[in-house]
Amino acid sequence: MFIRESYLTNIEPFINKPVVKIISGMRRSGKSTFMKMLMSKLKKNGVRETDIIYISKELIDFDFIQDYKELYSYIKKSLQKNKNAKYLFIDEVQEIVGWEKAINSLLAEGAADIYLTGSNSRMMSDELATLLTGRYVVIPMHPLSFKEFLQFRKVKNKDQTEKEFALYLKYGGLPGIHYLNMEDEIVFQYIESIYNTILLKDVVQRYQVRDVSLLERITKFIFDNSGSITTAKKISDYLKSQNLSAGVQTVQNYISYIQEAFLINKAERYDIKGKRHLELYDKYYYNDSGIRHSVLKYRQEDISKLLENTVYLELIRRGYSVSFGKLDNLEVDFIAEKDSEKVYIQVCYLLSSKETEDREFGSLEKIGDNYKKMVLSMDKFWGSDRNGIIRMNIIDFLSASS
Repeated sequence: MFIRESYLTNIEPFINKPVVKIISGMRRSGKSTFMKMLMSKLKKNGVRETDIIYISKELIDFDFIQDYKELYSYIKKSLQKNKNAKYLFIDEVQEIVGWEKAINSLLAEGAADIYLTGSNSRMMSDELATLLTGRYVVIPMHPLSFKEFLQFRKVKNKDQTEKEFALYLKYGGLPGIHYLNMEDEIVFQYIESIYNTILLKDVVQRYQVRDVSLLERITKFIFDNSGSITTAKKISDYLKSQNLSAGVQTVQNYISYIQEAFLINKAERYDIKGKRHLELYDKYYYNDSGIRHSVLKYRQEDISKLLENTVYLELIRRGYSVSFGKLDNLEVDFIAEKDSEKVYIQVCYLLSSKETEDREFGSLEKIGDNYKKMVLSMDKFWGSDRNGIIRMNIIDFLSASS
Protein backbone atom coordinates (compact mmCIF):
# COMPACT_ATOMS: atom_id res chain seq x y z
CA MET A 1 0.00 0.00 0.00
CA PHE A 2 1.46 3.36 -1.05
CA ILE A 3 1.60 5.76 1.91
CA ARG A 4 0.44 9.27 1.05
CA GLU A 5 2.43 10.98 3.74
CA SER A 6 1.10 14.54 3.36
CA TYR A 7 -2.46 13.39 4.13
CA LEU A 8 -1.31 11.41 7.16
CA THR A 9 0.48 14.53 8.39
CA ASN A 10 -2.74 16.56 7.96
CA ILE A 11 -4.99 14.12 9.81
CA GLU A 12 -2.69 12.94 12.62
CA PRO A 13 -3.32 15.94 14.93
CA PHE A 14 -7.04 15.05 14.99
CA ILE A 15 -6.79 11.29 15.68
CA ASN A 16 -8.52 10.44 18.99
CA LYS A 17 -9.89 13.97 19.22
CA PRO A 18 -13.66 14.69 19.61
CA VAL A 19 -14.14 15.94 16.04
CA VAL A 20 -15.44 14.10 12.98
CA LYS A 21 -12.67 13.56 10.43
CA ILE A 22 -13.92 13.86 6.84
CA ILE A 23 -11.80 12.82 3.87
CA SER A 24 -13.45 14.41 0.85
CA GLY A 25 -12.64 14.32 -2.83
CA MET A 26 -13.42 12.97 -6.26
CA ARG A 27 -14.21 9.28 -6.68
CA ARG A 28 -11.17 7.07 -7.21
CA SER A 29 -8.75 9.72 -5.96
CA GLY A 30 -7.60 7.42 -3.13
CA LYS A 31 -9.98 8.11 -0.22
CA SER A 32 -10.93 4.48 0.44
CA THR A 33 -7.32 3.31 0.34
CA PHE A 34 -6.32 6.14 2.66
CA MET A 35 -9.05 5.09 5.10
CA LYS A 36 -7.68 1.53 5.09
CA MET A 37 -4.21 2.98 5.60
CA LEU A 38 -5.46 4.79 8.70
CA MET A 39 -7.01 1.61 10.08
CA SER A 40 -3.74 -0.24 9.44
CA LYS A 41 -1.82 2.48 11.28
CA LEU A 42 -4.14 2.17 14.28
CA LYS A 43 -3.67 -1.60 14.37
CA LYS A 44 0.11 -1.20 14.32
CA ASN A 45 -0.29 1.07 17.34
CA GLY A 46 -2.13 -1.62 19.29
CA VAL A 47 -5.76 -1.16 18.27
CA ARG A 48 -7.46 -4.53 17.77
CA GLU A 49 -9.52 -5.44 14.69
CA THR A 50 -12.60 -5.79 16.91
CA ASP A 51 -12.12 -2.22 18.18
CA ILE A 52 -12.92 -0.84 14.70
CA ILE A 53 -16.35 -0.60 13.06
CA TYR A 54 -15.99 -0.35 9.29
CA ILE A 55 -18.83 0.37 6.87
CA SER A 56 -18.31 0.73 3.12
CA LYS A 57 -21.24 1.71 0.94
CA GLU A 58 -19.32 0.33 -2.02
CA LEU A 59 -19.76 -3.20 -0.61
CA ILE A 60 -22.96 -5.23 -1.04
CA ASP A 61 -22.59 -6.32 2.60
CA PHE A 62 -23.85 -2.90 3.65
CA ASP A 63 -26.68 -2.47 1.16
CA PHE A 64 -29.17 -2.84 4.02
CA ILE A 65 -28.03 0.52 5.48
CA GLN A 66 -30.08 2.99 3.45
CA ASP A 67 -30.88 5.80 5.92
CA TYR A 68 -29.67 7.34 9.16
CA LYS A 69 -31.95 5.20 11.34
CA GLU A 70 -30.53 1.96 9.92
CA LEU A 71 -27.02 3.39 10.20
CA TYR A 72 -27.50 4.40 13.84
CA SER A 73 -29.12 1.07 14.74
CA TYR A 74 -26.30 -0.97 13.15
CA ILE A 75 -23.57 1.04 14.90
CA LYS A 76 -25.28 0.89 18.31
CA LYS A 77 -25.69 -2.89 18.02
CA SER A 78 -22.03 -3.21 17.01
CA LEU A 79 -20.99 -1.14 20.01
CA GLN A 80 -23.09 -3.30 22.33
CA LYS A 81 -21.44 -6.47 21.00
CA ASN A 82 -17.98 -5.05 21.64
CA LYS A 83 -17.70 -2.64 24.53
CA ASN A 84 -14.11 -1.83 23.54
CA ALA A 85 -14.96 -0.56 20.05
CA LYS A 86 -13.59 2.97 19.80
CA TYR A 87 -13.26 3.76 16.10
CA LEU A 88 -15.90 4.21 13.39
CA PHE A 89 -15.00 4.36 9.69
CA ILE A 90 -17.67 4.94 7.00
CA ASP A 91 -16.66 4.98 3.33
CA GLU A 92 -18.81 6.97 0.84
CA VAL A 93 -21.18 8.09 3.57
CA GLN A 94 -23.20 10.28 1.17
CA GLU A 95 -24.94 7.12 -0.06
CA ILE A 96 -26.85 6.97 3.26
CA VAL A 97 -29.91 9.25 3.42
CA GLY A 98 -29.75 11.65 6.38
CA TRP A 99 -26.42 10.19 7.57
CA GLU A 100 -25.49 13.45 9.31
CA LYS A 101 -28.25 12.95 11.90
CA ALA A 102 -26.77 9.63 13.02
CA ILE A 103 -23.23 11.03 13.05
CA ASN A 104 -24.31 14.05 15.09
CA SER A 105 -25.95 11.81 17.70
CA LEU A 106 -22.95 9.45 17.89
CA LEU A 107 -20.58 12.38 18.30
CA ALA A 108 -22.72 13.89 21.05
CA GLU A 109 -22.74 10.54 22.84
CA GLY A 110 -18.96 10.21 22.56
CA ALA A 111 -19.62 6.78 21.08
CA ALA A 112 -16.48 6.54 18.91
CA ASP A 113 -13.69 8.35 17.10
CA ILE A 114 -15.36 8.99 13.72
CA TYR A 115 -13.85 9.00 10.22
CA LEU A 116 -15.86 9.50 7.01
CA THR A 117 -15.18 9.69 3.29
CA GLY A 118 -17.44 11.44 0.80
CA SER A 119 -17.55 12.43 -2.86
CA ASN A 120 -19.76 15.52 -2.74
CA SER A 121 -18.51 18.88 -1.50
CA ARG A 122 -21.94 20.40 -0.79
CA MET A 123 -22.90 17.42 1.33
CA MET A 124 -19.74 17.89 3.37
CA SER A 125 -20.26 21.62 3.85
CA ASP A 126 -23.98 22.38 4.07
CA GLU A 127 -25.31 19.34 5.92
CA LEU A 128 -22.44 19.08 8.39
CA ALA A 129 -22.16 22.79 9.05
CA THR A 130 -25.80 22.79 10.13
CA LEU A 131 -25.35 20.12 12.79
CA LEU A 132 -21.66 19.92 13.61
CA THR A 133 -20.48 23.53 13.78
CA GLY A 134 -16.89 23.53 14.99
CA ARG A 135 -16.87 19.78 15.54
CA TYR A 136 -15.52 18.47 12.25
CA VAL A 137 -12.45 18.86 10.05
CA VAL A 138 -12.24 18.25 6.31
CA ILE A 139 -9.13 16.70 4.79
CA PRO A 140 -9.37 17.33 1.02
CA MET A 141 -7.94 14.46 -1.02
CA HIS A 142 -6.75 15.12 -4.56
CA PRO A 143 -5.49 12.93 -7.39
CA LEU A 144 -1.76 12.26 -7.22
CA SER A 145 0.70 15.13 -7.32
CA PHE A 146 3.60 14.76 -9.75
CA LYS A 147 5.87 13.79 -6.84
CA GLU A 148 3.43 11.05 -5.87
CA PHE A 149 3.12 10.01 -9.53
CA LEU A 150 6.89 9.43 -9.64
CA GLN A 151 6.73 7.46 -6.39
CA PHE A 152 3.94 5.26 -7.76
CA ARG A 153 6.05 4.70 -10.88
CA LYS A 154 9.14 4.03 -8.73
CA VAL A 155 11.10 6.64 -10.68
CA LYS A 156 14.20 7.93 -8.88
CA ASN A 157 16.39 8.89 -11.81
CA LYS A 158 16.03 12.63 -12.48
CA ASP A 159 16.87 12.08 -16.17
CA GLN A 160 13.53 10.28 -16.54
CA THR A 161 11.37 13.02 -15.06
CA GLU A 162 10.63 14.86 -18.32
CA LYS A 163 9.34 11.68 -19.94
CA GLU A 164 7.28 10.89 -16.84
CA PHE A 165 5.94 14.45 -16.75
CA ALA A 166 4.63 14.02 -20.28
CA LEU A 167 2.76 10.90 -19.08
CA TYR A 168 1.46 12.81 -16.06
CA LEU A 169 0.10 15.63 -18.23
CA LYS A 170 -1.63 13.12 -20.48
CA TYR A 171 -2.95 10.53 -18.02
CA GLY A 172 -3.38 12.56 -14.83
CA GLY A 173 -3.14 11.46 -11.23
CA LEU A 174 -5.81 8.84 -10.53
CA PRO A 175 -3.98 6.13 -8.53
CA GLY A 176 -5.72 3.25 -10.34
CA ILE A 177 -3.97 3.92 -13.65
CA HIS A 178 -0.73 2.58 -12.14
CA TYR A 179 -2.13 -0.95 -12.24
CA LEU A 180 -2.46 -0.66 -16.03
CA ASN A 181 -0.12 -0.55 -18.99
CA MET A 182 0.52 3.08 -19.84
CA GLU A 183 -1.18 2.95 -23.25
CA ASP A 184 -3.83 5.40 -24.45
CA GLU A 185 -6.48 2.84 -25.32
CA ILE A 186 -6.22 1.07 -21.96
CA VAL A 187 -5.79 4.07 -19.65
CA PHE A 188 -8.44 6.28 -21.22
CA GLN A 189 -11.00 3.47 -21.28
CA TYR A 190 -10.47 3.02 -17.53
CA ILE A 191 -10.62 6.77 -16.81
CA GLU A 192 -13.70 7.27 -18.99
CA SER A 193 -15.54 4.66 -16.92
CA ILE A 194 -14.69 6.65 -13.77
CA TYR A 195 -15.89 9.87 -15.39
CA ASN A 196 -19.18 8.23 -16.39
CA THR A 197 -19.67 6.91 -12.84
CA ILE A 198 -19.06 10.34 -11.34
CA LEU A 199 -21.46 11.97 -13.78
CA LEU A 200 -24.15 9.32 -13.21
CA LYS A 201 -23.90 8.78 -9.44
CA ASP A 202 -22.68 12.13 -8.13
CA VAL A 203 -24.52 14.43 -10.52
CA VAL A 204 -27.38 12.87 -12.50
CA GLN A 205 -28.81 10.68 -9.72
CA ARG A 206 -28.10 13.05 -6.83
CA TYR A 207 -29.60 16.12 -8.49
CA GLN A 208 -32.19 14.39 -10.67
CA VAL A 209 -30.71 15.84 -13.86
CA ARG A 210 -33.04 15.19 -16.77
CA ASP A 211 -30.99 16.47 -19.69
CA VAL A 212 -27.82 14.36 -19.44
CA SER A 213 -26.70 15.39 -22.92
CA LEU A 214 -26.77 19.07 -21.90
CA LEU A 215 -24.81 18.27 -18.75
CA GLU A 216 -22.14 16.51 -20.81
CA ARG A 217 -21.89 19.43 -23.24
CA ILE A 218 -21.44 21.93 -20.41
CA THR A 219 -18.78 19.74 -18.80
CA LYS A 220 -16.89 19.46 -22.09
CA PHE A 221 -17.09 23.23 -22.61
CA ILE A 222 -15.56 23.89 -19.19
CA PHE A 223 -12.84 21.27 -19.72
CA ASP A 224 -12.02 22.80 -23.10
CA ASN A 225 -11.93 26.36 -21.73
CA SER A 226 -10.01 25.74 -18.52
CA GLY A 227 -8.06 28.80 -17.44
CA SER A 228 -10.33 31.17 -19.41
CA ILE A 229 -12.91 33.48 -17.87
CA THR A 230 -16.15 31.52 -18.07
CA THR A 231 -19.66 32.62 -17.16
CA ALA A 232 -22.99 30.83 -17.27
CA LYS A 233 -24.16 33.39 -19.86
CA LYS A 234 -21.13 32.71 -22.06
CA ILE A 235 -21.91 28.99 -22.02
CA SER A 236 -25.62 29.63 -22.59
CA ASP A 237 -24.81 31.82 -25.61
CA TYR A 238 -22.46 29.15 -26.98
CA LEU A 239 -25.15 26.48 -26.66
CA LYS A 240 -27.65 28.72 -28.44
CA SER A 241 -25.14 29.07 -31.29
CA GLN A 242 -25.27 25.26 -31.49
CA ASN A 243 -29.08 25.39 -31.70
CA LEU A 244 -29.47 24.17 -28.10
CA SER A 245 -31.65 25.87 -25.52
CA ALA A 246 -30.25 26.33 -22.01
CA GLY A 247 -31.10 29.22 -19.71
CA VAL A 248 -28.42 30.94 -17.67
CA GLN A 249 -29.80 29.60 -14.37
CA THR A 250 -29.87 26.03 -15.69
CA VAL A 251 -26.26 26.35 -16.82
CA GLN A 252 -25.27 27.80 -13.46
CA ASN A 253 -26.96 24.92 -11.65
CA TYR A 254 -25.16 22.35 -13.79
CA ILE A 255 -21.80 24.06 -13.19
CA SER A 256 -22.39 23.90 -9.43
CA TYR A 257 -23.27 20.19 -9.65
CA ILE A 258 -20.08 19.44 -11.60
CA GLN A 259 -18.05 21.42 -9.09
CA GLU A 260 -19.66 19.68 -6.10
CA ALA A 261 -18.69 16.30 -7.62
CA PHE A 262 -15.05 17.51 -7.61
CA LEU A 263 -14.71 17.40 -11.41
CA ILE A 264 -13.79 21.09 -11.56
CA ASN A 265 -12.49 23.84 -9.26
CA LYS A 266 -13.29 27.54 -9.36
CA ALA A 267 -10.83 30.44 -9.13
CA GLU A 268 -12.23 33.94 -8.52
CA ARG A 269 -10.86 37.13 -10.01
CA TYR A 270 -9.06 39.51 -7.64
CA ASP A 271 -8.46 43.22 -8.20
CA ILE A 272 -4.89 43.68 -6.92
CA LYS A 273 -5.13 47.47 -6.72
CA GLY A 274 -8.63 47.56 -5.25
CA LYS A 275 -7.87 44.56 -2.98
CA ARG A 276 -11.23 42.90 -3.58
CA HIS A 277 -12.70 39.95 -5.39
CA LEU A 278 -14.72 40.71 -8.51
CA GLU A 279 -18.03 38.98 -9.01
CA LEU A 280 -19.09 37.15 -12.19
CA TYR A 281 -15.57 36.74 -13.56
CA ASP A 282 -14.45 33.23 -12.65
CA LYS A 283 -12.13 30.65 -14.14
CA TYR A 284 -12.58 26.90 -13.86
CA TYR A 285 -9.87 24.26 -13.73
CA TYR A 286 -10.44 20.53 -14.17
CA ASN A 287 -9.44 18.30 -11.25
CA ASP A 288 -7.61 15.68 -13.30
CA SER A 289 -6.02 15.92 -16.74
CA GLY A 290 -6.69 12.24 -17.48
CA ILE A 291 -10.43 12.78 -17.08
CA ARG A 292 -10.26 15.83 -19.35
CA HIS A 293 -8.46 13.84 -22.04
CA SER A 294 -10.78 10.87 -21.77
CA VAL A 295 -13.55 13.31 -22.75
CA LEU A 296 -11.79 15.67 -25.20
CA LYS A 297 -8.82 13.57 -26.34
CA TYR A 298 -5.24 14.64 -25.70
CA ARG A 299 -3.99 17.56 -27.84
CA GLN A 300 -0.38 18.65 -27.72
CA GLU A 301 -1.38 22.16 -28.81
CA ASP A 302 -3.10 22.58 -25.44
CA ILE A 303 0.24 22.43 -23.62
CA SER A 304 -0.01 25.96 -22.19
CA LYS A 305 -3.46 25.23 -20.72
CA LEU A 306 -2.26 21.90 -19.33
CA LEU A 307 0.72 23.49 -17.60
CA GLU A 308 -1.39 26.27 -16.09
CA ASN A 309 -3.97 23.79 -14.83
CA THR A 310 -1.23 21.55 -13.38
CA VAL A 311 0.30 24.43 -11.41
CA TYR A 312 -3.15 25.44 -10.15
CA LEU A 313 -3.84 21.92 -8.85
CA GLU A 314 -0.44 21.77 -7.15
CA LEU A 315 -1.14 25.02 -5.32
CA ILE A 316 -4.51 23.67 -4.15
CA ARG A 317 -2.82 20.46 -2.96
CA ARG A 318 -0.36 22.52 -0.96
CA GLY A 319 -3.23 24.14 0.89
CA TYR A 320 -3.33 27.54 -0.80
CA SER A 321 -6.49 29.40 -1.68
CA VAL A 322 -6.01 30.46 -5.29
CA SER A 323 -7.44 33.34 -7.32
CA PHE A 324 -6.28 35.09 -10.48
CA GLY A 325 -5.30 38.73 -10.51
CA LYS A 326 -6.33 41.86 -12.37
CA LEU A 327 -3.88 44.77 -12.41
CA ASP A 328 -5.19 47.58 -14.61
CA ASN A 329 -5.29 45.94 -18.05
CA LEU A 330 -2.83 43.20 -17.08
CA GLU A 331 -3.50 39.78 -15.61
CA VAL A 332 -1.64 37.64 -13.08
CA ASP A 333 -2.24 33.91 -13.50
CA PHE A 334 -2.36 33.02 -9.80
CA ILE A 335 -2.44 34.68 -6.41
CA ALA A 336 -1.87 31.90 -3.89
CA GLU A 337 -2.51 32.60 -0.19
CA LYS A 338 -2.03 30.50 2.92
CA ASP A 339 -2.00 31.91 6.45
CA SER A 340 0.19 35.03 6.20
CA GLU A 341 1.92 33.83 3.02
CA LYS A 342 1.16 35.16 -0.45
CA VAL A 343 2.73 34.20 -3.79
CA TYR A 344 2.13 35.73 -7.24
CA ILE A 345 2.73 33.29 -10.11
CA GLN A 346 2.85 33.50 -13.89
CA VAL A 347 2.85 30.28 -15.93
CA CYS A 348 3.88 29.90 -19.56
CA TYR A 349 5.19 27.14 -21.80
CA LEU A 350 8.47 28.75 -22.90
CA LEU A 351 10.03 32.19 -22.56
CA SER A 352 10.87 31.96 -26.24
CA SER A 353 11.45 35.64 -26.94
CA LYS A 354 12.18 38.91 -25.16
CA GLU A 355 8.63 39.99 -25.88
CA THR A 356 7.26 36.90 -24.12
CA GLU A 357 9.63 37.39 -21.19
CA ASP A 358 8.67 41.06 -20.84
CA ARG A 359 4.98 40.14 -20.87
CA GLU A 360 5.29 37.42 -18.22
CA PHE A 361 7.57 39.39 -15.90
CA GLY A 362 6.00 42.77 -16.65
CA SER A 363 2.74 42.27 -14.78
CA LEU A 364 4.56 40.98 -11.70
CA GLU A 365 7.02 43.89 -11.78
CA LYS A 366 4.10 46.32 -11.53
CA ILE A 367 2.87 44.82 -8.23
CA GLY A 368 4.02 47.15 -5.47
CA ASP A 369 4.24 44.81 -2.48
CA ASN A 370 7.10 42.61 -1.27
CA TYR A 371 5.42 39.21 -1.46
CA LYS A 372 7.10 36.37 -3.36
CA LYS A 373 6.77 36.45 -7.15
CA MET A 374 7.54 33.64 -9.60
CA VAL A 375 7.53 32.89 -13.33
CA LEU A 376 7.21 29.17 -14.07
CA SER A 377 7.94 27.68 -17.48
CA MET A 378 9.47 24.61 -19.13
CA ASP A 379 12.73 26.49 -19.84
CA LYS A 380 15.97 25.20 -18.34
CA PHE A 381 17.17 28.13 -16.25
CA TRP A 382 20.83 28.88 -15.74
CA GLY A 383 20.61 32.66 -15.45
CA SER A 384 19.71 34.88 -12.52
CA ASP A 385 16.27 36.00 -11.42
CA ARG A 386 14.84 39.23 -12.80
CA ASN A 387 14.23 42.16 -10.44
CA GLY A 388 13.71 39.79 -7.54
CA ILE A 389 11.20 37.65 -9.45
CA ILE A 390 12.11 33.98 -9.30
CA ARG A 391 12.49 32.03 -12.54
CA MET A 392 11.77 28.33 -12.08
CA ASN A 393 11.24 25.26 -14.22
CA ILE A 394 7.74 23.83 -13.79
CA ILE A 395 8.99 20.28 -13.19
CA ASP A 396 11.38 21.57 -10.51
CA PHE A 397 8.51 23.48 -8.90
CA LEU A 398 6.28 20.40 -8.83
CA SER A 399 9.13 18.25 -7.50
CA ALA A 400 10.00 20.65 -4.68
CA SER A 401 8.77 20.23 -1.12
CA SER A 402 5.49 22.02 -0.45
